[in-house]
Order: sequence, then structure tokens, then C-alpha cells
Amino acid sequence: MQKRIRIAACVLATTTMLLGCTAKADQTTDRLKATLQTRLGADVQIRGIEKSPIAGLYEIDLGSQIIYSDANGNYLLVGDLVDAKTHQSLTDARLSELNRIDFSSLPLADAVKVVHGNGSRKIAVFSDPNCPYCRRLENTLQSVNNVTVYTFLYPILTPDSTVKAKSIWCSTDRATAWESWMVDRHPPTAAGTCNTSVLDSNIALGAKMNVTGTPTIFLADGRRLDGAVSADVLGEALDSLH
Repeated sequence: MQKRIRIAACVLATTTMLLGCTAKADQTTDRLKATLQTRLGADVQIRGIEKSPIAGLYEIDLGSQIIYSDANGNYLLVGDLVDAKTHQSLTDARLSELNRIDFSSLPLADAVKVVHGNGSRKIAVFSDPNCPYCRRLENTLQSVNNVTVYTFLYPILTPDSTVKAKSIWCSTDRATAWESWMVDRHPPTAAGTCNTSVLDSNIALGAKMNVTGTPTIFLADGRRLDGAVSADVLGEALDSLH
């Protein structure tokens, strides 16, 4: 009986110690967040703060960017934290994880759907009609087989981007209009007037998901790829889903 009591006491002591460490960590990150929010200004939204793999260095999640700080918020490190052994960017990997989405929650009916091959693999792309990197990605996609691409028209670059996005959305065949413009440079023509409120919804959705540039790609498992990635990079990412 006494032995059981001693064991229980050890478990209780360990639990108390862990809770104490957690509370201390929370106090540190809460204090650091308040300090940095004041110093960085109200325009900067700090989504969260976590300890980094380096002792004394904290990871500051700004949504579209990760920066690092000491415990007191006196010094900031802006740039990638790289694993010297693997040469991989820990910052990119962490940012991708923080911005992972639930692909099934995307309103795919609000996207232009293009099917390559059997369309068995799926990606979502936020793209601006006047974005040169988006055009590069569209040309790359022509060589990627067996993928369904859901393109959320995301006109954020120029007023003409909105004009073209509306013409594509209101065309008879949105997929053909999109590819004809992006790949072959044939200006889109609307079949008539239609409800284009979907464009406002897409911009709101992208802002919520920290889409700050185009193209931005989301894989079916929620991972994110930024920019006009190559066919090899996209193919490798798609193959990793199986």
C-alpha cells in the first residue's frame, strides 16, 4: 500500500512539474508576443509564437512569413533557418506546415476546372490572369499528366486582371477561355453578363489562407507550393501523395 502511494506521489510530482514548465513557457511566449506586437506595430499580425530548434530562439509566425526573436524581443532574425546536415530550410518546412489547409473544405465550384489525362490527382491554384509566373505555371501544367487543376481566379495585380477574370468566368467554356488566354494569349470574351461575386469570394478566401502572391498551389494533402514551380518539383510533390 505504501509503495503504491509513493508511485502515485511521483506521478503527481512529475505532472505538477510539467504543468509548471508549460505555464512558464506560456508566460514567456505571451510576454514576447505583447512586446513584439508593440515594437512591430499594429499592421503586423502575429499568429503565434513557438520555441525554435535553437535554444533561446523563438519562432514568430506572421502568416506568410516566419521570423525569429530572442526571448525578450530585443533582436530579430529575418531569413531561413537551415539544417546544416541536410541543407534543408527548416523555415520553409515549418511555414508549409503552419499554412497547411483542409483541401476538402475548398469551394471547388468557385474555381475553373481543367482536367489533364485521367485527372486522378488534384491541386488548387490561386492565379491572376496577368501574372507572368502564372502563365509559366500554366505552360508547365501542359506537361503534367493525370491531374485535375482547380484554378481560383485571384485578380490582385491590376484593374485589368479583374476585367479579364470576369470575362473568363462569364465565358461559355471557362476552362478553354482560361487556357486559351494563359497558354495561347487569346484574349477572353464573355458570353454575356453573369454573377462575378465569386471573384470577391476568392480574394477573401485567399486572404484568409495567407495567399499573398500568385501563383500559389495547394496539394490534396493541404501542403502549399509557392510560385511557378518546375514540372519536376510539382511531379515529385504529386507523386508523394500516393
